[in-house]
Amino acid sequence: MAKVHFYYSAMNAGKSTTLLQSSHNYNERGMDTLLFTPAFDDRGGAGKITSRLGLSADAATFDKRFNFVSAVQKSKKENDNLSCVLVDEAQFLTKEQVRQLCYLADFLELPVLAYGLRSDFQGEPFEGSMYLLVWADVLVELKTICTSGKKATMILRVDADGKPVLKGEQVEIGGNERYVSVSRKQFSLIHGWDKQMMQEELVTMS
Repeated sequence: MAKVHFYYSAMNAGKSTTLLQSSHNYNERGMDTLLFTPAFDDRGGAGKITSRLGLSADAATFDKRFNFVSAVQKSKKENDNLSCVLVDEAQFLTKEQVRQLCYLADFLELPVLAYGLRSDFQGEPFEGSMYLLVWADVLVELKTICTSGKKATMILRVDADGKPVLKGEQVEIGGNERYVSVSRKQFSLIHGWDKQMMQEELVTMS
């Protein structure tokens, strides 16, 4: 039975590299894959999935109005050897698009491998990631580390001077120059969550 897999992590954990390797593994065995990437993320070029290691591949693009079922059904008619669907930056999917990916696995018997961030720079969930965490059959954490040496699970947005940016729009495309992966403790300290908790405790005790 085909399944929906969600590979999630903080920044710089090798999501795109893992996606490209997975696609290569299918291709090496004579099976074709269909890759998707967000239309607005053109850091490696429009319609390209590029890893920090320099690997890249062409991909179809999607936006919030894109219908994965229609696109994949059309591709399947043109290529009966299509064997897997892979989605990069899956945090940018809508709830409806996650449901569409589940349809591909459940009714078209196509495995779906989605790769994305779990949360944004303010510690809030992305829509796509939230529903993939709930609906995917298989959840896989890709791990990276904080500068403290602890596992990094959170993301910080930084400015040109490397200082944390605590407010702003949820979506702002960038790489290492804009985002840093940190542990939850480091994230809490930078956002002042520890001080907030202490103040709330003092109010409760008074």
